[in-house]
Amino acid sequence: MPRRPLSPLLAALACAVGLAVTGVLAKLVPVTAEGDVHTLEGFIALRGPRLDPVLSRIAHLADPGPYALTALLLALVALVRGRHRVAVAVLVVFFATGFTTEQLKTLVASPRVQEWFGDNSIGAASWPSGHATAAMTMALCAVLVSPPRLRPTVAAVGGAFAIAVAYAILTLAWHFPSDVLGGYLVAGTYVGLAVAALARLEQIRPARARAEAASRPVDALPAIAIALAVAGAAVGLAITRPRQLLDVASEHTTFVAGAVVIAGLATALAAALALGGRAGSGRTPAGG
Repeated sequence: MPRRPLSPLLAALACAVGLAVTGVLAKLVPVTAEGDVHTLEGFIALRGPRLDPVLSRIAHLADPGPYALTALLLALVALVRGRHRVAVAVLVVFFATGFTTEQLKTLVASPRVQEWFGDNSIGAASWPSGHATAAMTMALCAVLVSPPRLRPTVAAVGGAFAIAVAYAILTLAWHFPSDVLGGYLVAGTYVGLAVAALARLEQIRPARARAEAASRPVDALPAIAIALAVAGAAVGLAITRPRQLLDVASEHTTFVAGAVVIAGLATALAAALALGGRAGSGRTPAGG
């Protein structure tokens, strides 16, 4: 993890500002609220009887049960690696992100586009998404507890997981796209604060160092392979269902932009954490 707290602190601040801006645009600006709806319509157009059960299973991977279990497993990984401070930080982040998301939902709850969705309208307390928050928290904390050489791979897998959960809950019409972005940014804010706190604590009271192999350029190869596999799967889907995808893209132009923004934010958050850890990856403090 970074030796200086300034960079992760600034990243946390950027996520917090982005969270506030996302909430304002989603709740108070008619133009962007309408774009939110049109993007969601594009996702919903992809639904089908064969796809829905798969999407439901993916979405439920970020339910409270798996979320709590993941927190305990990641904390255990950190303890086994001798990173006691990281273990505590992971548990704090998991609690803080879930608590904050639920409080924000209640605090800013308001009806959004009630008429367009009939009896299945998304509830007023939908921003930010708890499932998106959970998925991104799980992804980022997995990177946080990983050894330096595994971080690029874990970041790629975690980012793909967060994107899959987001796309699933949108296609199933559980949330608006802005809810997903809000959830991602809640997780990014707290993980950034946690990394900054760990770096500052290491400055004040260094922990006993345990030597770890430094990251190498070759360590990025598995992550690249994962990215290529995901891209190949997307191309395969496009080949098998070209007409439906083209129809959705042409009828819902904002859908493409929204899907790209969601994937881009997930990738940026995971990659930033993985790359940010390279500064201190030679001899990583045992407690940090």
